[in-house]
Amino acid sequence: MRPPLPPFDAATAAAKVRAAENAWNTRDPERVAAAYTVDTVWRNRDEYFTGRAAVVDFLTRKWAKENGYALRKELWAWSGDRIAVRFQYEWHDDTGQWWRSYGNEQWEFTPEGLMSRREASINDVPIAAGQRRIHGPRPEGDTTPLPQW
Repeated sequence: MRPPLPPFDAATAAAKVRAAENAWNTRDPERVAAAYTVDTVWRNRDEYFTGRAAVVDFLTRKWAKENGYALRKELWAWSGDRIAVRFQYEWHDDTGQWWRSYGNEQWEFTPEGLMSRREASINDVPIAAGQRRIHGPRPEGDTTPLPQW
């Protein structure tokens, strides 16, 4: 079991989103992948893959490239066993160029609270270091909504 469990309400959907944000900010592929079913189905940008092992591989490659990765997620909508999220994260590449990545995700969960499907659409925008807004994981108790573009 991976609470909160569906069907979601406003509080449990928000808690699920925050738990995902916290896990992704660890940049630990194994920890993140544990929240997904063994046969989870993903679309991330232009990549399509299936299975928890593929998630670990994907996240390992992702965080090898996206240095200084820091993420914020925000609940967008929920219904039954599904949650929609919008997010922003910042990172820099090997040249030192900073990027802000914007996107949205659609999630579907099993009755046990594991994510069985994740579809993510993401756009990257180059930013100057001085334009950064996300400087690490969210501090405890911070409920600041995501800024607009």
